[in-house]
Amino acid sequence: MFDRRPSFRHGVHPPAAKEETRDRPIHQFPFAPVLMLPLATLGDHAAKPVVVAGQEVERGELIAEPDDPLSVTMHAPATGCVRRIAPAPTIQGKMQPAIFIEPFTASTQAIVAGTACDLSASQDQVIAAIRGAGAVGLGGAAFPTHAKLQAARDRVVDVILINGAECEPYLTTDYRVMLEHADDVVTGIRYLLRASGASRAVVAIEADKAAAAHRMTAAIAELPSVVAGGNPPAAIDVERLPVKYPQGAEKILIAAVLGRQVPSRGLPIDVGTLCFNVASAAEIGRCLSTGTGLVDRVLTVGGPAVERPGNYRVPLGTPLRFLLETVGLTDEAAMVFLGGPMMGQAVSSLEIPIGKGTTGVIAVTPAQTAAIDRQRRHPCIRCGYCVDACPMFLNPAQLGLLAQQQRFQSMASDHHLMDCFECGCCSYVCPSHIPLVQQFRVAKAALRK
Repeated sequence: MFDRRPSFRHGVHPPAAKEETRDRPIHQFPFAPVLMLPLATLGDHAAKPVVVAGQEVERGELIAEPDDPLSVTMHAPATGCVRRIAPAPTIQGKMQPAIFIEPFTASTQAIVAGTACDLSASQDQVIAAIRGAGAVGLGGAAFPTHAKLQAARDRVVDVILINGAECEPYLTTDYRVMLEHADDVVTGIRYLLRASGASRAVVAIEADKAAAAHRMTAAIAELPSVVAGGNPPAAIDVERLPVKYPQGAEKILIAAVLGRQVPSRGLPIDVGTLCFNVASAAEIGRCLSTGTGLVDRVLTVGGPAVERPGNYRVPLGTPLRFLLETVGLTDEAAMVFLGGPMMGQAVSSLEIPIGKGTTGVIAVTPAQTAAIDRQRRHPCIRCGYCVDACPMFLNPAQLGLLAQQQRFQSMASDHHLMDCFECGCCSYVCPSHIPLVQQFRVAKAALRK
């Protein structure tokens, strides 16, 4: 009752399940015999290859360049040979073009460094450097960072939010990044401040990550008192938040920390704000200060069916099967999904590669899947639990009834379906076990089609 820390209304409190990995340092993951690097990071916006089959490449070398505003620069995740450019499976269930690289086992795998971007560079130069590094949102969305900044180029942005909440169960990636690479995070924030034109940044961290908050505060305190030109640097603050899901959703975070309400079907830029994941800031700080590209990422591998859970820096394009064989699976492994259990996606094949937007790999046992199988679906009893849980103040029960009748247009026009960001709170609390969020995904897909 006396807790005055910023938060939001509604939401849920699922078990955190972070004990197994939160205290495990980040380790470099070995290279797979073949790496499959998808050319499309977001939807069908594929980059254009600049290499051919049979060509030798060095780690960090440019292998694909953007072909449209939403495609992303790609760099070789390992020194090796391009075996072929061919379709590869994705978690969406379809094949997309990818570059297959066979790493050289005798190589030191030293990364190719280019020209670093100075912190005093112009706004356009920093955005161009971010695009050249192939940076995307590493919180799961994988939206191109340069596109977000470019869209805000002619708008007023006074504050940027750095999302370190990491409210998704099992995942401890952002927590370890803040502990071990706080300097990179702060450097990335300074680049993002320069690129956005904002005068202030806020790092939002949940209260159960006190060590990360202390480490970030210490890293910020080490900043110089003046920057180029003798001007004081932009303000960077750390804000601690109560533990609640889905605290890390950008619209929820903006409302909780800044008290600003992003309009329906609107974007954070509409309220003078941009939101970036803490891992994205760390990679921007590391890549731009060294002139390198994004060739790997930190992710959490865990769950009851994993023998050696932990946080690993995994080369992009690593096949899921190789990753799981390396960390070890128990004989009882029943289901694997990418991301956390609330918003992640179950995989139908272990041949898909790790991409820039992969935040975690979680494997569960029959004990968890059996609990799901036993939950027979029942009719809606109008209890209102889903309404009380929805952080966007929608009526999931009504949306579910409309979805069963395939009245998708009414769901969007009359009941704000597109404001749902599929956090899963409604499905989590439903006593009738109605797969509400899955119904909403089907409805959105039908509307897009």
